Amino acid sequence: MSWENDGQSALGRMVSGAVGIVVTAGLAILVIRPELMPWRDAGDSTPLAAETARPSEAPSEEAYADMPTLTEPFKGSPALRWADGPAGIELPQAKAVGWMSKDQVAAAMTKTKEFLVAANLDPAVIKGDKPAKALALLDPQQPGVRAGVEKGLAKPTEEDDPTLLFSRFSPAEVRLVGSVVKTRGRMTVEHGKGENARDVLIYTDYTFVYPLVKTRPGAAEVTRTIVRRQVTFALPDPEKFVVTRGKLSVYEWSSNVGNDDCEHPVDGFFHPQFDEDLLADLAAGGSGGPAVDPYDRSRDLDELPQECGTSSRT
Repeated sequence: MSWENDGQSALGRMVSGAVGIVVTAGLAILVIRPELMPWRDAGDSTPLAAETARPSEAPSEEAYADMPTLTEPFKGSPALRWADGPAGIELPQAKAVGWMSKDQVAAAMTKTKEFLVAANLDPAVIKGDKPAKALALLDPQQPGVRAGVEKGLAKPTEEDDPTLLFSRFSPAEVRLVGSVVKTRGRMTVEHGKGENARDVLIYTDYTFVYPLVKTRPGAAEVTRTIVRRQVTFALPDPEKFVVTRGKLSVYEWSSNVGNDDCEHPVDGFFHPQFDEDLLADLAAGGSGGPAVDPYDRSRDLDELPQECGTSSRT
């Protein structure tokens, strides 16, 4: 029989829902320009140690954070101290779990990292290309998942939205500033529950910070989109289920996005907003929603507001 997971793997099913967040609170920093305050500390850039457990609180916020620039796109962001790209996805020490040996678990964690990199850090995917490398890592034996993802990439809808798993931006609108995406999070491996106790579950919780500028000629304002993803991968017991060895099954996933225009029609891309967009939105009578700090990794995603809201910072 083919492996199933009680319906939790259908494309678009979110454990805590996808929260598109429009940045409005950040407009307050336009009142006082940090560059006119020479006595301010530019910020600690010392790299943080790897995250091994859920933080107890959000990173502290500066009253007047530095603005990002084309040469320093992470200025004023907690991500300044985060690892660059794949280096932020550190694998825990492997040990035997369920039906898998220590070496098999190590190999599965490596595959999991490959998927996260291919889905969130591949420059081509960020520019809007098809995440072919990530798709190739998914088990074709898992009912509906690969087909559902392919369907969403071909014709995105609210139910079949590629951004639920992949970080993609429209090249007609924005481009990445530089080549670095900041990354922070953790990975854990556990056995399944009940009658599926021999199954292996790999829990991942990572935040990716993308510095962006509009692609129009002369654009210089830098903004950031912050994407936090909690994705659980499963490696079912091959003695009970039909699986493809060396491939991953997506058990469940959820995401939260800071600075994405959640009122934009679903088209398979994130749509970050800039100060000029926010000013126009306010002039038109636009309003924010519940405030969320996209850098706060101390809470589970299902504890956050499920509706479109306001990011407290980028």
